[in-house]
Amino acid sequence: MIRDEVENTMEDFSRRNFLLTALAAGAAPDLLGANPAVEPKRKIKLGLVGCGGRGRWLANFFVKHGGYEISAVADYFPERSKQVGETFNVPAARQFSGLSSCDKLLECGVDAVALINIPHFQPDQAMKAVEAGCHVFAAKPVAVDAPGALKVQAAGRLATQKNLCHLVDYQMGTDPVNIEVVNRIHEGGAGKLGHIDSIGFSNPWGDLALNTAEERLKRWLPVTALSGDVMIEFSIHTINTVLWIAQARPVKAAGISRICRPNPMNDFHEVYLTTYEFGDGLVWTHRCQSLRNQLPWQIQANVYGDRATALVSYKDKSYLRGGPKHYVGKVTSLYDQGAIRNIATFYENILQGNFGNETAQQAGDDALTGVLGREACRRKTMMTMDELIRENRSLEFDTTGLKA
Repeated sequence: MIRDEVENTMEDFSRRNFLLTALAAGAAPDLLGANPAVEPKRKIKLGLVGCGGRGRWLANFFVKHGGYEISAVADYFPERSKQVGETFNVPAARQFSGLSSCDKLLECGVDAVALINIPHFQPDQAMKAVEAGCHVFAAKPVAVDAPGALKVQAAGRLATQKNLCHLVDYQMGTDPVNIEVVNRIHEGGAGKLGHIDSIGFSNPWGDLALNTAEERLKRWLPVTALSGDVMIEFSIHTINTVLWIAQARPVKAAGISRICRPNPMNDFHEVYLTTYEFGDGLVWTHRCQSLRNQLPWQIQANVYGDRATALVSYKDKSYLRGGPKHYVGKVTSLYDQGAIRNIATFYENILQGNFGNETAQQAGDDALTGVLGREACRRKTMMTMDELIRENRSLEFDTTGLKA
C-alpha cells in the first residue's frame, strides 16, 4: 500500500508527540547538520511501508539520522517500491508490492516499521507490526473510522506490554514555541478557558474521475473511506493541537458540511463547520475547507480565556497575549524539523526503553474526534462520542481487482 503525498495539495506539509517528543524536542539534534549531537549507538533495521512522496522524503531523514538502515520497502505499486528500494540500496528480494506487501515486509526480519501509508490501512498494519514484534513509527491520521481509531489504541497498549515503541509523527507539539505557549496555558496563563476557535484550511483537493480501485489508491485523498475526508486527513493537525490544549477529548459535536463543487465525482466535502463540547463545558468551534479560493493553507488554534488569549500555530507566530504569562514567539521550519525531531525521539525511545506510547493513545483520540465531527456534520445532527463508539461503524473500501 501507499501513503503518497497529497498530490498537489499538501506538499507544503508534514504529517506530535505530546509527552515524549515534547520532552525531547529541545535536546534533539539538528539532523540536517553535519555533526549530530549524539553518535548513534546501533543501527535499527527499518521497513518503510508507503513509498510515495512523503515516504521517500522521510526515508532520507531516517538515513541522515545515522541510527537507521532502510532494510525493506513495501508499496502497493511495484514501481514505487523499486524506485525507493534502489535509492537506499535495498535488495530486490526485500522490495515488496501488492495488497499484502506490508505482511511480506513484516516477515523478512525488520526491527521497526515506518507506516507512511493511506490512513484506511494503518490500524491493521500497526496491529500486525506490533504482533510481529516491531516498533512502529506512524504517519497521521492513524484511522478514518471509530473501529480503526480504537484498534490503533489497542496496538499502542499491546506495544507497551511487549516493550515496543509506537510513535505517531505529529509536529505541532515538537516546536519549542508551541510547547511554551501551551505550558503557559496549562499553568493558568489564559485563565479559565471559555472558547477555542480553530482552523484547518487546505489547498484544493481536486476531483478527478477515479474509475478503478488502483486509480483510487493513487489519488486516494478525495475518497472518504481511504482518507477520512478533509475533516480528518487535513484537520488532524489542528484537532491534535486543540486536544493537547484541552487535555481531554470532546464529548459531543454538532455541525454542518457541504459539497460546493458542481457535478462531484468523489464523495469528499469541501467545507466543515463543527462545534464541539468538552466534559467541563469548554466550547470549541472548528472550521475547515479545501476550496479553490486562493487562501493559503492554515493550521492554528485561537484560545480565549478570561485573562488572556493565545494562538498556537503551525507556522509564523504563536503566543499567549495578556496576563502575567505574556509570551510571543515564532514557529520555524516545523514542516521538516518536526519530522526530524520525531525520528530522533523514536530512536532514543527504542534505545532507552521508553515504551509508554502516549502518542498512539492520543492519535486514537484525535481520530475519534475527527470522525465524530465528520459524522455529526454530514448527518446535520448532534452526536455524542459515546454514540459514535457504540455505533462502531467501519468505512469499507472495495479492493476488488487489486493485486494481492
